[in-house]
Amino acid sequence: MEVKKNPKADLNRDSGLFFVIGLTIVLFITWRALEYKSYESTEEIVQLLDVQEDLKEDVPMTETINTPPPPPPPSAPEVIEIIEDAAEIEETVIESTEINQETVIEEVIQVDDVEVDEIEEEVSVPFAVIENVPVYPGCEDVQGNEARKACFQKKIQEHVIKEFKYPPTALELGIQGRVYVQFAIDSKGLVTGIRTRGPDKTLEKEAGRIIAALPQMSPGLQRGRAVKVPYSIPVTFKMAQ
Repeated sequence: MEVKKNPKADLNRDSGLFFVIGLTIVLFITWRALEYKSYESTEEIVQLLDVQEDLKEDVPMTETINTPPPPPPPSAPEVIEIIEDAAEIEETVIESTEINQETVIEEVIQVDDVEVDEIEEEVSVPFAVIENVPVYPGCEDVQGNEARKACFQKKIQEHVIKEFKYPPTALELGIQGRVYVQFAIDSKGLVTGIRTRGPDKTLEKEAGRIIAALPQMSPGLQRGRAVKVPYSIPVTFKMAQ
C-alpha cells in the first residue's frame, strides 16, 4: 500500500509566486537606491560688522588776523613845472659799414702783386709703356729702355732673395703660398703705396717688409718729366719638402 502525500503539504507548489515577489522587492529596493539623492547641508554664516560711533574731535578756534591794506600811491601834482635844460647834447652819427654799388674803393690791388702757387699733379705711367723706366742702383751703365727694364726686374728679384726670411710662426703652422705685392716708385725715386694680398697676414707682412727695404732709385721719365711708376711682383713662400 503506497503512502499518498497531502497536496497542502507540498512546499514547491507556491515557489514560483515567492520567487516573483522576492524579485519584485529586490528590484524596488535597487530602484530606490539609484534614485536616492543626498544634498550637502549649508550653514548660514552671519557676519556682524561692529561699527563704532564717529569720534567727535574738538576743533580749536583760530584767531583771524586782519592785515591793513597798503597805503595808496602818491597823487600827481596839480601843476607841472617844465624846467629847460641849457646843456646841449651832441648827437653821435654812426656811419654805415655796408657796401653798395655807389661805394668807391680807393685801394686798388694790382694783378701782378697776387702770387698763385701751382700745384703739380703727380702723373702715374705704367711700367710697361713708360719711355724711361726707373733706374735701379747698379743699372746706370745699361743702355736702352728695354735693357734697363730687364736689369730693373733682375735687381728686384735679387733683392727679394737677399732679404727673404720665412716667418717663424708661419713655418711652425705650415703656412705657405704666394703673396702679390703692388707698389709705386714716385717722382723722387722712393717706394710708396705698398699693398699686399696673400693667404695669410704673416706672409703679407713679411712681403711688405721686403719691398719696403728697396733702395732709392732714379725716377722714371715720361717726355722728360719725372713721373710715378706702379709695379707689382709676386713673392712665393714655400717650405722645402
